[in-house]
Amino acid sequence: MNQRSATKSSIDSRQFTFALLCILLGSGSVTLALQTIFGTQDIATLYVSAPLWQFLLQVWSGEIDPASQTAYIPFFPLLLYLLTAACGFWIIGAFLISKIHGQPFSTVLTDWGIRGFRWWLLPAVWEILRITCFIVGWSSVESIVLATSQFWFAISIAGWLATFASMLIPSQHNHPVAEQEVSPKVPIPCTAWLMIGIFTILFTWMNWQLYNGLLIPHGDSAMYEEHLWNFSHGKGFRSYLDQGLFWGEHIQFIHLFLLPVYLIWPSHLTMELCETVALAAGAIPLYRMAVRNTESTTAGKAMVAAYLCYFPLQFLDIAIDLKTFRPISFGVPVLLFALEGLELKRWKTAAILLLLSLTAKEDFAIILGPLGLWIAWQQWCARKQLSTESKRSLFRTVAPGIGVSVFAVLYLLFVVKYAIPWFRSGEQVHYVGYFSNFGSTLGEVVKNILFNPGMLLGELIRPDTLIYFLALLVPLGLLPVLSPSRTLVALPLFGLLCLNEIAHDPRHHFHAPIVPILCWATAFALGNILKLLEEHKSRFKIIPASGQNFAVHFLWSSSLATAFFFSLSPLGLVFWDSGSTWYWKRLYVPGERAAQFPKVLAQVPPGSRVASTDFVHPRFTHFDRSYDYSNYLRKVNEYQSGVPVDTDYIVIDTQHPYSEIKTPDQIPEYHDHPERWELLPDQTDGYFIILKRKPESASSQKPLPARP
Repeated sequence: MNQRSATKSSIDSRQFTFALLCILLGSGSVTLALQTIFGTQDIATLYVSAPLWQFLLQVWSGEIDPASQTAYIPFFPLLLYLLTAACGFWIIGAFLISKIHGQPFSTVLTDWGIRGFRWWLLPAVWEILRITCFIVGWSSVESIVLATSQFWFAISIAGWLATFASMLIPSQHNHPVAEQEVSPKVPIPCTAWLMIGIFTILFTWMNWQLYNGLLIPHGDSAMYEEHLWNFSHGKGFRSYLDQGLFWGEHIQFIHLFLLPVYLIWPSHLTMELCETVALAAGAIPLYRMAVRNTESTTAGKAMVAAYLCYFPLQFLDIAIDLKTFRPISFGVPVLLFALEGLELKRWKTAAILLLLSLTAKEDFAIILGPLGLWIAWQQWCARKQLSTESKRSLFRTVAPGIGVSVFAVLYLLFVVKYAIPWFRSGEQVHYVGYFSNFGSTLGEVVKNILFNPGMLLGELIRPDTLIYFLALLVPLGLLPVLSPSRTLVALPLFGLLCLNEIAHDPRHHFHAPIVPILCWATAFALGNILKLLEEHKSRFKIIPASGQNFAVHFLWSSSLATAFFFSLSPLGLVFWDSGSTWYWKRLYVPGERAAQFPKVLAQVPPGSRVASTDFVHPRFTHFDRSYDYSNYLRKVNEYQSGVPVDTDYIVIDTQHPYSEIKTPDQIPEYHDHPERWELLPDQTDGYFIILKRKPESASSQKPLPARP
């Protein structure tokens, strides 16, 4: 007994020493990575603002070289900070786990130290890879390694958090559901509703505060509210930014379904609220699909949390350029409910929802094409499992899916080739210009993409493609790859966006149709993990239920960790960084400029035709007409510079983010034709300039000469 006790004690001692080593080496690993990242301002500002970078260097006893904007950070002071934090997390985490599960503290301390803090070694792998590239002279590969550092850190944080959560929350033994009948009824628990409610309240508040602070641009955001206002007042489905009717830009009219609500409360704020509610509602079918596929409510809640924290989704509500409303966002929940209908074999409901998704933007047809092939393949696989007597003909089995694909291709061809050009008086779609490397016409672009593989691969195989790929998949714990057939549905659109010169960035809106596909794949990947581990028990030294439990927690923790680096919400570092452009007090607390604006509205009658600069433009969309005052040439003014001849007022915001005009003498209309325009007295301390057309000038209705 004494010998066995001594042996056990020796093993425990070695395990404890290994845990200490993990914590020490892990802290050193993170220290080395932070030295590299914060040693250069260009890389450091991917994480924090320049002022915060300088502050951290002072705390870490670093020194900055002003000439090169590089810094020297001593190793040991930073290591001491990280080691102290690591020991604190180690002891507190072990205490909580031991108390909840009633396990010996020493045993948990060792287990948590080894399993949790070995994730802290991942930054060392990143640093070794970077140094290797530097020594070998692979500068381009080193640049990619540096550009992806945030994803390495996110995975490290996510693995560490997921380990703690899986140790804290008991794993559930879930039986594979492949042989069980799928139940369509899955109630949504209060926890999921709470997360949905928090997301809705938070992003609605953020959107509304941006509007109240005069920070929402009219173009590609508030112009959609102008569509509803003009449509409901008999002026056509248009904004005065458009070429004519809006369908000359996109076949996109899903926001017309908001009219019943909009007529009750005709405001841009109404539309912001509806968009946020719609995006949050996408969590409902995802929860149900995750629960059906895993028989675990924990998995469903993790799916909801991951979806709502998924930073590419959040940028559909507030883009990096602070464009807060786009109808394409409504396609996300519509497609998710359609996908749930497909899984439940509710074909009519799914068909209606798939058609509805096309009203969000023609881009959804690029998803429906491969989705139809997926439906056909699934039906064919199901047919093989049936007895000979029960089998339908092969044609009847695959025809619905093939029909969806053919319809999607024909619809996209019709929209791009005929419908949009018809509303543009024969001009080709404007986004052909986004693929200028492939040609100047739609035909040239399509031909080179399809039949010039060298050019295609040259544009696809780039660092941007890898970073875009990681930005979409890392927040979902890379789990979509475990449901490959569903993930492949998004591949054609992903490839097309990588070729688009302005779209390969998930901080805008172009990726909206990809979001529901990847989340759908993730919901099923959670169940596939258990099946995979069950099938290969002898190969994996892990209990299948425990492996799935870790994956469930890795999902939400990955979404949370990446949000810390990329999100504009309170989950993101930039929200709290006072030196950042996206600091909350700078964006969501209206300043003096917004306080002065009501004085402008008091001087401009509602029945006027107003030309205004971008960020105040949304406040004049309910006037008789609201024109854009900018350097863009508009159809409404026959593509001439200046303002339309029927303009009654010109309102200049001298302090908006892109303001070029600061004083009245810089306004061409007033400088060149003072006889036509009257300068109203300034009541706003110089924040705004108002010009009023003189009555005799308005009666002449002669076009103004073009601005130089």
